[in-house]
Amino acid sequence: MSAIVGPHSRVRLHYAITLEDGTVADATVGDEPVEVTLGTGALHPNLEKLLIGRSVGSSDVVMLPPERGFGARDAALVKTLPRHEFPADMAVAPGDIIGFTTPGGDELPGAVVEIDEAAVTVDFNHPFAGHVLTVGLQILAVDGAVDGTPPSGTG
Repeated sequence: MSAIVGPHSRVRLHYAITLEDGTVADATVGDEPVEVTLGTGALHPNLEKLLIGRSVGSSDVVMLPPERGFGARDAALVKTLPRHEFPADMAVAPGDIIGFTTPGGDELPGAVVEIDEAAVTVDFNHPFAGHVLTVGLQILAVDGAVDGTPPSGTG
């Protein structure tokens, strides 16, 4: 019997995430497969849900609307910040991804949307938010039981 992906499984897989226009936004195909342990936060929870119940050797393509993927875009997450809050020698251009530290100490990436002498507009939405995603999955290996027991050696 083939191993089945459970909530705490360590999974080795290939994946490809494609946007509506056919742009491959992220993929391991053609590179080394990725290995993740479910439940650790390494993957977005909605991507973890896609893996649960799949078996070694399975290959599938799934369409994810925004509400089942990374959510809708939120205009409130686009912020205009004073330019003087960025280091004077920091080159900032539209399309740049900048790491910000929240008051709670978490790291949060933001994409620069627009810049002028007085302000920098930054989009804190996930880059996949608002997109219908096509996710291709190929499960190569699974370590861990489907009953929720973490794989041996992972606690």
